[in-house]
Amino acid sequence: MNKKTVKDIDLKNKRVLMRVDFNVPMADGKVTDDKRIKAALPTIKYVLEQGASIILMSHLGRPKSASDLTFSLRAASETLSALLATPVKMAPDCVGSEVEKMAKELKAGDVLMLENTRFHAGEEKNDLDLAKQMAALGDVYVNDAFGSAHRAHSSTEGIARFLPAVSGFLMEQELEYLGRAVANPVHPYIAILGGAKISDKILVVETLLSKCDKLIIGGGMANTFLAAQGLNMQDSLVEAESLELAKSIMSKSKGKLILPVDAVIADKFEAEANTQIVDVDKIPAGWRMLDVGPKTLELYKTSLDGVKLVVWNGPVGVFEMPKFAEGTFALARMLAESGAVTVIGGGDSASAVKKAGVAKQMTHVSTGGGASLEFLEGKELPGVAALLDK
Repeated sequence: MNKKTVKDIDLKNKRVLMRVDFNVPMADGKVTDDKRIKAALPTIKYVLEQGASIILMSHLGRPKSASDLTFSLRAASETLSALLATPVKMAPDCVGSEVEKMAKELKAGDVLMLENTRFHAGEEKNDLDLAKQMAALGDVYVNDAFGSAHRAHSSTEGIARFLPAVSGFLMEQELEYLGRAVANPVHPYIAILGGAKISDKILVVETLLSKCDKLIIGGGMANTFLAAQGLNMQDSLVEAESLELAKSIMSKSKGKLILPVDAVIADKFEAEANTQIVDVDKIPAGWRMLDVGPKTLELYKTSLDGVKLVVWNGPVGVFEMPKFAEGTFALARMLAESGAVTVIGGGDSASAVKKAGVAKQMTHVSTGGGASLEFLEGKELPGVAALLDK
C-alpha cells in the first residue's frame, strides 16, 4: 500500500478526527452486532496511546432528517465506551459551535463521538463547506472506514482536502489483502463470485478473469450463464437482458469458468418448499435452482486442491434459507481447510463464513461489501485516493 498510515505522522497532543464505519445493525436502541466497532479498536487504541485525543465520525443508515433519532450514534458510542472501558463523550451534531467547543476542550486520551454525518444532506453530495466545518474540529484526519471508501462524501473525501489525511490499520489491512488479488496475485489463484445478477458484477467478472486461473460462478448469476449455454432453467432466476453478455464472457474465458453441474431445486421460492437434487440440464417445469448440488461441491473441492489464493464475493445459493445453505457453507468449510490465503469480500460472503463458523479461519474478511467489489473491479476508491501518498 502506497498510502501513509497513522504510524507515519506525529500524533502527540493532536486532535485526531477519525472516520470509522459504525454503520451497525440496531434493535430497540441497542447495537446488535458490534463487529465493525471492534474492527476500529486497534487504530483507536493506537491513537490514544500516542498521546492524542480522538474525535470519531460515522454515518448510520439512511436517515431522512436529523430529527430521526433511531439513526443516532449514541448506542454505538455506548458500545464503544464499554469495549474501551473509558468514557466516550457524545456530541449533539457533527458540526456547529457547540461541537467545536467540545472538540477544543478535549485533552490527550479523551474520546468524542460525533452525531451521524448523514443528518446533513450535504454529506452525500460531498459538500465542501460541510467538509471544511468537519475539518475545523481536528488537526489530523484518519480514515479507517473502508466500507465507505468507495463513496466521495464530505466525511470520506472532501475532508481530506483540508487536513493531512492518512489511513488507519483496518483500511491498511483491507488494501493490503484485496490488493493481493488485484495487483500481483500468487498462483494458483481461484476467484469465486456468487450473488444474483451478472449486471451488478460484470466489471469484476472481467477483471478477475484476467488475473485468476479459475473463476467459480454460483448463485443466481450461474443460472444466466447456464441459460446462455442453451439449458432450460425453467423457473430459476435468469437475467434475460444479460444472456448475450454471458455468452461473450464465456467465449473469452479460455476455459477458466466453473459453473454448477447439479443443483438443489425447489418448487417454490420458500423456506419450506419441496426440494430435489438434479443435474442442471434436467430441471423439471415449475422448479427453480436455489443451491449447488453435491457433484458441484466435488468439482469445487478438486478445483481448490493446491490453490494458494482465493477471493470470494457472493454466496453460491440462497443461504438465508436453511434448505439452500449447504452449498455456501460447504464451500466456506473447504476454504477454511484449503491452506490458501483466503480473502472474503464482505457483505453476504462475510455473513456466510460467520454462519458457517469458519470466519476466524479466513485470512481476511472484508468489512466493506460495495467497496471491496469496486476495489476488485480495479477502480480507484475516492476515500483511498484522497489519502497522502507515502
